[in-house]
Amino acid sequence: MKAMVFTGPGVVEMRDVAEPAPGPGETLVHVVTTGICGSELHGVKTPGFRVPPLVMGHEFAGRTDDGRAVVVNPILSCGACDLCALGLGNVCRKREIVGVHRPGGFGERVAVPTSTLTVLPDGFAWTAAAIVEPAANAVHAWSLAGAPAGARVGVIGAGAIGLACLLVAASGGAARIEVADRSEHRRAIAERLGAAAAVTELSGEYDVVFDAVGAAATHEQSLSRLRPGGVAVWLGLLDTDAGFDAAALVRGEKRVLGSFAYGAADFARAVSLVPAWDLSWVDTYPLGDGAEVFTSLMNGATAPVKALLTV
Repeated sequence: MKAMVFTGPGVVEMRDVAEPAPGPGETLVHVVTTGICGSELHGVKTPGFRVPPLVMGHEFAGRTDDGRAVVVNPILSCGACDLCALGLGNVCRKREIVGVHRPGGFGERVAVPTSTLTVLPDGFAWTAAAIVEPAANAVHAWSLAGAPAGARVGVIGAGAIGLACLLVAASGGAARIEVADRSEHRRAIAERLGAAAAVTELSGEYDVVFDAVGAAATHEQSLSRLRPGGVAVWLGLLDTDAGFDAAALVRGEKRVLGSFAYGAADFARAVSLVPAWDLSWVDTYPLGDGAEVFTSLMNGATAPVKALLTV
């Protein structure tokens, strides 16, 4: 079958690869659409735990052999440890991720554990299906924040995750949401989706700030713009440097929460939310063009905001 393969630092290629063979408890999914994630762009440009050759892709949906439309939850937890018992399977010490530790959705077909499948309702749009996974990240972050009714919310980064945070916060009752991004194009999209203001850098005071970038500078900004007692939720993974004033954190009794992936309830909530979203900021390309699109984004292109590959 055809697949886009991470073959070495900075390189993805379209290749013919072996057909997946589902094992016990697994189902073959015929991929219809799969999203390119910023973590994949960074992971190919600066390789770490993704080991080539690898068919990546963890944001995907497709059909089973019997014709069911499904979306895949790519987080594979052990189900038996202390963290899993606490409902924290997303941070299970033995977790694996489809498209990171085993082949993912950047191919025509993929074998996944049957337990990862959510059957989609009739008429569920494929574009929305591919956005469920990034949306689940935002649902989880919003839940962690515990934002009060009428919260003032800041979002740093107007990529897919940042826009999902904007949309989830709006559905969760935030009173005012401001979004910061360097790209004029992305700021315009944020305003169209309901941001009260779209700026190059947050300048107000907020109850909650979501950092969907993860650079040292955005870490600092997320803390400096919080009200005393506020919460910064970090989703971005760009930089390992903390970059903030720890003394100011203490004196303002501010909180920083890391948010990684999501739980089953977050994923289910995302399935219920995304059909109502304006997804005009999502662009689709044939899988055969995937290597070109991926490479362009990896090298700094700011458009499209979200690229989906269709099979």
